[in-house]
Amino acid sequence: MTTRESFRSPVSLRELLILVGTVGVAWQVCDEWIAGVAVFVLWLVWRVPTVPDGPPVLSMALTFQWVQGSIGIFYHGLTGRMLQAMVVDEYRQMTLISLGCVTALTFGLRLGLRALPDRFRDSPLAALTLKSILIAYVISILSGGAINEYAWEVPELTQAILAANFIHLALVFLILRRLSFPTFNWPVMLGLLSFEIVLGMTGFFAGFREPIIMMMIVIIERFNPRRVQQWVVLAGLFVFIAGLGAIWMNVRSGYRADLVSGVIGESREDRVNRLGQLSRDWFNSDHSDIMGQFDVVVDRMWTVYYPALVLRRVPQLVPHTDGAIITAALVHVLSPRVFFPTKAVIESDSAMVRKYSGVFVAGEEQDTSIAFGYAAESYLDFGVPLMFVPVLLYGAFLGLAFSFFTRMLTVSELRIGLTTMIFWLSLYLFERSWVKTLGLACTLMLYLGAPAIILDRYISRRLIGGTTSPAWDVDADNAAEVHES
Repeated sequence: MTTRESFRSPVSLRELLILVGTVGVAWQVCDEWIAGVAVFVLWLVWRVPTVPDGPPVLSMALTFQWVQGSIGIFYHGLTGRMLQAMVVDEYRQMTLISLGCVTALTFGLRLGLRALPDRFRDSPLAALTLKSILIAYVISILSGGAINEYAWEVPELTQAILAANFIHLALVFLILRRLSFPTFNWPVMLGLLSFEIVLGMTGFFAGFREPIIMMMIVIIERFNPRRVQQWVVLAGLFVFIAGLGAIWMNVRSGYRADLVSGVIGESREDRVNRLGQLSRDWFNSDHSDIMGQFDVVVDRMWTVYYPALVLRRVPQLVPHTDGAIITAALVHVLSPRVFFPTKAVIESDSAMVRKYSGVFVAGEEQDTSIAFGYAAESYLDFGVPLMFVPVLLYGAFLGLAFSFFTRMLTVSELRIGLTTMIFWLSLYLFERSWVKTLGLACTLMLYLGAPAIILDRYISRRLIGGTTSPAWDVDADNAAEVHES
């Protein structure tokens, strides 16, 4: 048994002074006190929930939500540019609500993480060879298309079958993590990342984002502020994901239209070629209003416009739902289709946005969906401040689940790979509805977490039998590198 890291030490005077100074600078530079509040919330995100080992995936996921809820405040403060959300007076109130949700999740996670005793089991031997991980990775690529097609032929097991696709993301993370020890193998890591980006961009949605995030998580786990190279790569990834986001925002409509109409073939080569052509056309177009294009990207990331419209209409024009949305989401999630085959299909998120925002947004007719996100749905259900209660409880549920898997999985790579993938996907999106948020989290935990525990037991028995070689020890490599520094 290994003792888990305790929660962070009490706040020092130096840390407190730095925090107060940063809050003040953000307030003054952006000429907006909400910017100072946002900086304080970001500090909480990185100060309050800690994990026993592996990367700080919980804090990173919450940081992504924080960006989605507050980026417009900083962008406007630094550039003076007006964004779409700012035409609605309630955008500032919605920004504060988004920060409140991130804070509630943060403290909920802490409650859940501390619910179980501070001890977890860990195997001293390596269980997963790089060869076995690579074989599984290749299989996940080759089988992905077939899995997607078969899943929709069996409605009762669709979610369970589709959950298998997320194993691919966990394998990407594990390979990148292996390539970072004992030193970062940048050429191979960047080559794998480039390959994954191509795979992600040839889908219908922005699937290129997750591999870049996995790369960031790997770097941050072993981030050494004294290493200039790590700063350069991390900054480059931020710029790269912003650039890809800008390209995707400008070519996705044409690309998706070609996919739906059948203009593009099924092969990845056809899709890559079409994406390349659309990207070249965009690069060669008039970019005189470059800031306008940045506005579009930030507007897309700052997901408060439609929720702000809800604040304008509810409860003045439309009454609160008194918990109907979260109740329906719980009933749906707790009624798996394998036992309830006649369960109704989830209504399009766009239908709710149309009803409560008063805007006829794109929907199923255009093969798309626009969601309020769980925060706006909580406001619709209960209003302020009761809306933060279900958010806190969801955070506590995830924290408890994290502690559970930490205790149950003894093989460190299996544990870290699984928890990183499950809790990143369950936490990072601010704009996901309650039914999809709860459904995805429970699906991942049930259909991937349970088999992982069984696999862990099997591997552990092999280890006890002495059939596996001595460990590839991440902690020992970390210690050696720190000593060398």
